[in-house]
Amino acid sequence: MFRRQFSIVALALGNFVVGLSILLPTGMLAELSFGLGVTIATVGLLISFGAGVVCISPPLVAWITSRIERRVLLSVILLWLALGHMASAFAPNFSSLLWIRLAMLALAGAFTPLAAGTAALLVSENKRASAIASVLLGWALAIAVGLPLISVTTPQIGWRAAYSLVGILATVGFLALLVGLPKGLKGAPVIFATWGAVGRSHQLLLLLLITSLLAAGQLVIIAFVGPLLTELTGATPREIAIVFLLFGVMTLIGNVCASQLVQVWGAFKTSVVSIICIVIGAALWAAGAGIYPVMAAGAAIWGLGFAAATAMQQVRLIAAAPALATASVAINNTALYLGQAIGSGIGSALFARGELTAMGFVAVALVAAAFGVLWLTRFAPERFGIRFDSDTIQLLARVFDRVLERYLKNMPLVKDETDLHSRLARYIVAAAQTGERDEDRLAAKGYLMLRSLRAADTDPEPVFDRVV
Repeated sequence: MFRRQFSIVALALGNFVVGLSILLPTGMLAELSFGLGVTIATVGLLISFGAGVVCISPPLVAWITSRIERRVLLSVILLWLALGHMASAFAPNFSSLLWIRLAMLALAGAFTPLAAGTAALLVSENKRASAIASVLLGWALAIAVGLPLISVTTPQIGWRAAYSLVGILATVGFLALLVGLPKGLKGAPVIFATWGAVGRSHQLLLLLLITSLLAAGQLVIIAFVGPLLTELTGATPREIAIVFLLFGVMTLIGNVCASQLVQVWGAFKTSVVSIICIVIGAALWAAGAGIYPVMAAGAAIWGLGFAAATAMQQVRLIAAAPALATASVAINNTALYLGQAIGSGIGSALFARGELTAMGFVAVALVAAAFGVLWLTRFAPERFGIRFDSDTIQLLARVFDRVLERYLKNMPLVKDETDLHSRLARYIVAAAQTGERDEDRLAAKGYLMLRSLRAADTDPEPVFDRVV
């Protein structure tokens, strides 16, 4: 029991390190600008280019490393981060620091989904949800605790020392994973057969667009919070840290509230409230530009919806198409980081031109557009998300992937792939509704069902003639 709990804590610590690694430049833009002799807008490239790498790398890393045991893989990622941060502390110029960061994040982005999947393998079925939530808490703590600490300590110790400290923390995480995780854990291989089906779903594409617009709008500001507060209000490092702390604490509160409200309101209504908080917070920040208390209040309200909206996006994707959940959630992560790359790029361009006040209104426009798209998805189905718990939904997604991959391998020519996906999804859901929860049996039944459909579609002799 202790070993299992230690493993979950080690995964959460690793997730904290990964979150802090991705957020790190955000908390010390001014120090990096001064220390490296470049503009703050140039330093912003660490965020936008880094988000671009994290957007692309996770599915590729998961696919390439699918046969490597999780203990080795996750430990190596943390060791890679430790080495990267140590190297960053000695970077002689901005170009070196940028290339080191991109190399680090090429592996770092894959850690969170791999860690969540590993947590599910460590515990019994009825404890998987809480185990995954505990691991994901590491990312939330990186926002609520790590980022404020970085912003308040870096002016005193310098950016090189900050990188060194995160490197030491990553080393601790590496050792914890190496000692804590059991040997022999392997996850299911990544299957790309269902990704095309997501691309052909109008509702899923709209949901993914919401994720990208939200991320883009928020990163226009979030990537430059410290310098904006300094330029617009003359805020000190301590006052900047207070804003980060407010935002982080409210993010945790909003996430907890959303997890409870969704059970009563459903995912759509909870998403509406979360995104309204983001819109109000961003609007307050923009309208109050130059007034520290107003901007701080805007950040606090904004934080209420920040993580909650992201969580609800995943819930809605799973609920709208349970059979495609594995693919849609993976693509959602890519859409999230793509939006962050675009948003931080826009913010960097505006900051470089001195359009500091305009940045707030651009952010408001993008998150308001996300709310508009959200309203278009108000009729997206939620019934499967309510009928099945999250573990069962993930089980159905794995079964769908297994059956489809096996069938397409043996029967590569399919007349109507959309109809095939629809029939398979309905069959698997119907089988699960009877109480069947064995993955192998569900996969075998699904494959036989598709084979029988194939036989019926290719039989040239009409059934009536055979009966006669």
